[in-house]
Amino acid sequence: MSRVGKHPVEVPSGVEVAVEGLMVRAKGKLGQLAFRSTADVRISLEDGKIVVKPVNESKAAQAMWGTARSCLQNLVTGVSEGFTKELEINGVGYRAAVQGSSLSLQLGFSHDVNYPIPEGIAIKCEKPTSIAITGADKQKVGQVAAEIRAFRPPEPYKGKGVKYKDEYILRKEGKKK
Repeated sequence: MSRVGKHPVEVPSGVEVAVEGLMVRAKGKLGQLAFRSTADVRISLEDGKIVVKPVNESKAAQAMWGTARSCLQNLVTGVSEGFTKELEINGVGYRAAVQGSSLSLQLGFSHDVNYPIPEGIAIKCEKPTSIAITGADKQKVGQVAAEIRAFRPPEPYKGKGVKYKDEYILRKEGKKK
């Protein structure tokens, strides 16, 4: 039995949820999102809660039970509160700035890296060395953060590069004479 799947998803006030077969649509103050589940789970809306049940006792149905419930929780949380990922930039001369609809990064290359900001994502640079990525879709926010980090991942000797705010860089000792 799934430990995650057996708990129903609470629908907060201000969020409208519509279940149409395998498709679930949620609409809230931050926009609208949709989730399409597999045929292995049955999704229903019961008195303000989304309930997910497996169709049968197969291994695939048991696996998709908790996965579908987590995706629905992310759907509801996304349209009501949204998701945020924060990145930090470490290094001399490394900085970021939002210019129109793109993020301009100076990461020690001979040229600036211009990253176009995708639809549904907002990027803020409060300081030149910090980036805040917000949006309703958790997967898209995480993907954008990973793509920005991939331009210059943190290196283990000096810690220079782009890292997540809560990420710990395992430092190595340099050469000894």
